[in-house]
Amino acid sequence: MILQFVKNNRENLLYGTLLAVLLFLLKWLEVRLVIIDHAFEVYVGAIALLFTGLGIWLALKLARPKVETVIVEKEVFIEKPAVFSLNEAALKDLNLSKRELEVLQLMAGGCSNQEIADQLYLSLNTIKTHSLRLFSKMDVERRTQAIEKAKRLNIIP
Repeated sequence: MILQFVKNNRENLLYGTLLAVLLFLLKWLEVRLVIIDHAFEVYVGAIALLFTGLGIWLALKLARPKVETVIVEKEVFIEKPAVFSLNEAALKDLNLSKRELEVLQLMAGGCSNQEIADQLYLSLNTIKTHSLRLFSKMDVERRTQAIEKAKRLNIIP
């Protein structure tokens, strides 16, 4: 069937093929003439593309970090003593009063200033004063820092 179509339309196919070749030849000559007429612009454009690519490659190469950072997470087990023993020397060095130590212990227990005041039967302003003196003596600025330092010094369990 295809062979019959080719035999019947041989002239048409030959004519179409010759037109396609002629069109291709004309386009090729047109591009060739454009390149010859505008050779300087084509060369400048090619050089610009070359240097743009080189600049991008160099920027990516220089922006890449020289040292690769590897983060390793490890579990650290800290053995706590079975029985808490108060570090009297650290307590004496800090010069904490009994009331300030009680406030610190309640802070470590997660109590707010109002809850501490209620448990110790003191006013809220008194608790704030004790907290400020405690922070000053321990040389910290926040509750979390005070609790962490106190645990590190074995002042509270």
